[in-house]
Amino acid sequence: MSSKVMRSFALALVCAVVIGVAATAATARTESIPTAVTGSTAPIASGLFDTLFNSSQKSTAFAMTAATGATYARVTVSWRGIAPTNLPSSNWTLADQANPDSPYYKWSGLDATVSAAVANGVTPILQIVLTPKWAYHVQPGTVSGGQPDVAMLGAFAKAVARRYDGSGPAPAVHAFSVWNEPNFNRNISPQDPVYYRYMVNAVADSVHSVDSSNLALAGELAPYKHAKTKTDPNSVIPPMTWMQQMLCVSATTPAHLTCPDHSSRFDVWTHHPYSDKGPFGHASVAGGVELGDLPKMNTLLKTAISLGAIQSAETPKFWVTELGWSTNPPNKHGAPIKLVTRWVSESFWQMWKSGVTLGTWYLLQDEPTSSSPFQSGMYLNSADVSTAVAKSTLVPFTFPFVAYRKSTGKVMLWGREPGTSQVVSIQRKVNGVWKTLGTITANSNGIFSATLQLHALSTWQLRASTGSASSATFSLTVPLNENMNVVPFPNN
Repeated sequence: MSSKVMRSFALALVCAVVIGVAATAATARTESIPTAVTGSTAPIASGLFDTLFNSSQKSTAFAMTAATGATYARVTVSWRGIAPTNLPSSNWTLADQANPDSPYYKWSGLDATVSAAVANGVTPILQIVLTPKWAYHVQPGTVSGGQPDVAMLGAFAKAVARRYDGSGPAPAVHAFSVWNEPNFNRNISPQDPVYYRYMVNAVADSVHSVDSSNLALAGELAPYKHAKTKTDPNSVIPPMTWMQQMLCVSATTPAHLTCPDHSSRFDVWTHHPYSDKGPFGHASVAGGVELGDLPKMNTLLKTAISLGAIQSAETPKFWVTELGWSTNPPNKHGAPIKLVTRWVSESFWQMWKSGVTLGTWYLLQDEPTSSSPFQSGMYLNSADVSTAVAKSTLVPFTFPFVAYRKSTGKVMLWGREPGTSQVVSIQRKVNGVWKTLGTITANSNGIFSATLQLHALSTWQLRASTGSASSATFSLTVPLNENMNVVPFPNN
C-alpha cells in the first residue's frame, strides 16, 4: 500500500472515530433523563368502609380490599346488635357488662368479620355505634339520636377490647373508634362536644386498660354546618367549633385552654372531609372542614397537643375515615367518573400534604342504584361481589399519582406506588409507546415526590410506572370543572 493511500486510510479512520464519538455523545445527551430520590416522609395508608364487611360476603370483600392495596377497613360494631335487647336484670352490673363472656352478648357476627379481615391482611378499625334502648342517658327523639350512658358505653368498650385481645376465639384488634358523626343530631342529641369528650374518655380508658398499645379514635365528624329549619329537622355543628369545645381550645389567636382541668384522652383524630368542590374545595360556611380545609384542622389538632389538651402515649395521629363521591355512571346526578378518577389521586395528595396518614374511601362496591345514591365504590354493584366490575377509580386508589406543570416546563410529581423503595418511571405516550421522561426512587413508605425538568407542555398526559404496576394517566391540563359544585351523594 502506497504512503498516499495509507495517509488517506488513516485520515478516514480518524474521522470515523471522531464522528462515532460525537454520535455517542449526542446519543448520551438525547437519552439523559432527570432523576430524583425521595427522602424520608410521612406515610399515607389507604382504607375502605363498606357494609359488605358485615355481610355474608365479608371474606370476598376483604380479599378484594387487600387487592386494592388498602390495609385498613372501618367496621361497624353495633352495640345494640351485640348486647341484649332488654336489660337482663337490675343486677347486671357494669362489671358484668364489661365481661365479654357474659351469656347475653352475641359476638359470632363480629368474630367472623374480624377473622375475615385479619385473614386477608386487613387491619380492622372497630367503630362502636348504636345504643341499646336500656343504655341511654338521654332517650332519642323522632329524628334525634339521644345520648348513651357514658359508664355503660365504657363497660361495653372494655368487653369489645377484651373479646379481641388475641386470647379468645378471634384475632386481636387494636383500633377502636367512638361513634359516627357525633356533631350530627341524628347520631347524638343533645349535641354536646363536652359530653362526647366524656364518651371518648370512657372508651379510651377501657381499651387502654386492656392493652396500653390499643388506639382510641375520636372525631369521625361530619364536614358541614347545617342548621335546623321548619322543613328540615337535621342539624350539624361545624366540626371546627365542635373540636374547639371538645378539646377546650379557644378560637382566639394565640389560642389558650378554656378548661385546663378537662383533657381529652385519645390516640387518633379522625374526620369525614366530604367536599362539594373537589379535592381542594373549602367549606362555604365558617367552621366547616372539607378536603381543602384539612390543614386548618391539623393545625388545631397540633395546637391542642402543644397546649396539653390531649393525653396520649404517643403524638396523636390524624386520619380520614370516610370520603368519596358518587360517580356518573351509574348515578346520573353524580360527578363525571372521568373527573372523579382524577379526584381520587388528588384527594390522597391533598390528605398527605395536610398531615393525614390514613385515607379511607367509601365504598368498595356501589350500593344498588335502584335504592341508594351511594355510588362511590371502586366497583360497580353486583349481587355477587366477586363478579363486580372495576371502575376507573380503582387504579388511582391503588396507585395515586398527580402531576402539575410549573414554569419553564418543570413538573411537580407526587404519588404512592404499591410497593416500597422502587424506581418509578415518569412516562408519556409517544406514537403509541410509553416513553420514560424521568425517574424518581420512592422511599420506604412508597412515597415518591420531586419536581423534574421535563420540558413539558400543558397538553401532555403523564403516568407513573414501576414496570409491574402503572398509575392512571394524569393530564397537565387542569379540567375546567375541577372545582365544580357537586353533592357527594345526590339522589338518583
